[in-house]
Amino acid sequence: MPPPSIPDYPAVLASRRAELRAQVASRLAGVRALTLEIGCGHGHFLTAYAAAHPELHCLGLDIANDRIARALRKRDRARLTRLDFVHADADDLLAALPEEISLAQVFVLFPDPWPKRRHHKNRLMQPEFLARLAARCSPGAGLYFRTDYRPYFAEARAVVAEHADWRLQPDAAWPFEHVTVFQARADAHESFVAFRRPPRVSASG
Repeated sequence: MPPPSIPDYPAVLASRRAELRAQVASRLAGVRALTLEIGCGHGHFLTAYAAAHPELHCLGLDIANDRIARALRKRDRARLTRLDFVHADADDLLAALPEEISLAQVFVLFPDPWPKRRHHKNRLMQPEFLARLAARCSPGAGLYFRTDYRPYFAEARAVVAEHADWRLQPDAAWPFEHVTVFQARADAHESFVAFRRPPRVSASG
């Protein structure tokens, strides 16, 4: 259902995604494989990751403009030409991403846990979102999830484990460590790794 406070929401959504599509296409011209961080905050993790992997193209997104501004300043100070940050919602970004670009890695670090039961529908790690994400990922792409909120960890892990597009990999190593602001504040955290299964092929004839 569209937000009741926004009249003609489908038109607003289409306009927003068209603008984002043009912005992303310009910034990612020539890119074919992308490392994505959803909810990048001030860019601490992804800036460190991009500095350690200068051969990769990396994109961070967040819904707060001030966080993106600070992340861009970090990128510029580090002179990382294959790193960018955009102000966007995850679903909007997936819809706006050029068709020729596939996601090779996706990091979701300390997302909002929406702890109240009535708000659980707002959690990012839902079956529908995982299907949309998988559609933009290359086979074998890694999904790396970390949170300090144990109930959300258990729920997200269960959702991924049951999802047809993802294969949970309990023994997979975490690919890169860099303490984020939220991680530094947490007493403890839990992580899991999953990989994109090969797309299913329909039987013919």
